[in-house]
Amino acid sequence: MRRILVIGAKGMLGRDLVKILHSTFHTHQDPNREILEWDIDEIDIREEKKTVNKIESFRPEIVINVAAYTDVDGCESNEEKAFAVNAEGMKHVALGALRCRAKVVYLSTDYIFDGKKREPYLEDEPPNPLNVYGRSKWKGEQYVRELVKDVLIVRTQWLYGRYGNNFVTSILRQAREKKVLSIVNDQIGSPTYTVDLSEAISVLLQCDARGVFHVANSDHCSWYTFGQTILKLSGMERVKVIPISSKELSRTAIRPAYSVLNCQKLKQVTGMTLRPWSEAVRDFLLPVHRQTA
Repeated sequence: MRRILVIGAKGMLGRDLVKILHSTFHTHQDPNREILEWDIDEIDIREEKKTVNKIESFRPEIVINVAAYTDVDGCESNEEKAFAVNAEGMKHVALGALRCRAKVVYLSTDYIFDGKKREPYLEDEPPNPLNVYGRSKWKGEQYVRELVKDVLIVRTQWLYGRYGNNFVTSILRQAREKKVLSIVNDQIGSPTYTVDLSEAISVLLQCDARGVFHVANSDHCSWYTFGQTILKLSGMERVKVIPISSKELSRTAIRPAYSVLNCQKLKQVTGMTLRPWSEAVRDFLLPVHRQTA
């Protein structure tokens, strides 16, 4: 039995990824392929011995780790937890995979960059994370590269999906409660839909891709433009949106001002380009709009 193990399977990305993987391998009629769905109830990746032993006992062919501590501001006051999950946790997963000679997939972030470049980041550019979250994810990348030969690192950004709190659901919730919203307009990135990201990960696995890949929806915008688009597509244009600076927002963690990812390598290897972020968010909002209409 060939097994793909997804750790973090009940999270926002994990739930979409599991669906896509089931669909992919069902479509390709691979009856000997099994998808294992583990989350915190099944495995706590902070515990080295238990993690290594449990992964080894199931002997997966591929281990995908999308479990993470993703509260960027929370990481600043919980640095020990951030590194325990995002860095040491990845190390423990990699050690377990090493016992099985399994391929490892690690989800990383645009926040490993400092945002000073002002043009899309390539995979081989030097990281310089500005916050604890970025540093912990970069350390996770380093661990997995040192330990495993067959590794796929997928860097993405600005994720939203149906199964968790995110910027889109936050804006919709605030818009129902307030008449005016203030949104940062000096941070630029590419909003990425978890369904599209999951499809890209599936394609990369089918290609047996290795190394680092940047994966995000096409085009880019500010959080302010993203927020405006969400409200417009949801029929909530009556809510006024005011652009503010990152300094005015005064968040705990510093964010990169420009962290757009260059995804040309994905296209070169797989022939795949993710659709523009505006098309993806329109699809995401269709059922939401029907409920509020």
